[in-house]
Amino acid sequence: MRVLLAEDESRVADAVARGLRREGMAVDVAPDGGQALYKARVTAYDVVVLDRDLPEVHGDDVCRTLNREQPDTKVLMLTAARTPEDVVGGLSLGADDYLAKPFHFPELVARIRALARRNGNARPAVLSRGDVELDPAQRTATRDGRDLRLSPKELGVLEALMEADGAAVSAEELLERVWDENADPFTNTVRMTVMTLRRKLGEPAFVATVPGAGYRV
Repeated sequence: MRVLLAEDESRVADAVARGLRREGMAVDVAPDGGQALYKARVTAYDVVVLDRDLPEVHGDDVCRTLNREQPDTKVLMLTAARTPEDVVGGLSLGADDYLAKPFHFPELVARIRALARRNGNARPAVLSRGDVELDPAQRTATRDGRDLRLSPKELGVLEALMEADGAAVSAEELLERVWDENADPFTNTVRMTVMTLRRKLGEPAFVATVPGAGYRV
């Protein structure tokens, strides 16, 4: 899952980004509204976590622009303004959810995952294909009841492939969805992650290589 965190308080941004990455999300950070819009225009994010009081371009204007230009991108407003009027105002701008600071971190994670499931076609809470099951919320995957003990990136790759439901997913798309903007696109990190994922999945083979197209389950 690819998430954009637009937050101008660096300590808050660092703490939230670290926590979300521990949950297996690929997180990019924008310190102001201008950078948030720039990054959202060049990268397809599942969810934008948007502080309402951003410098340069106000969070309200960022929300309006995203709602107009990218209606499928889900926006979660994260702000200190918490009155009912503030909530109504934020949602009326086009935000899909609204969470007031201070917040309970597990609730933030749950809300992000819930919004991501609403993108495009509805996705089940637990992904299943054959004898493989993946629970994105619990960050667990099993095969025939056996815990696969996958790393966060292996879980992310498996989740992206299972969501594709048999369609091929390119290495470039996997890099964009599972890794953040700091990933080197010229490394073989996707191939190596798929290699270790296959080893942990065991036989019979679950992830196939599609020549010239990528990988599929």
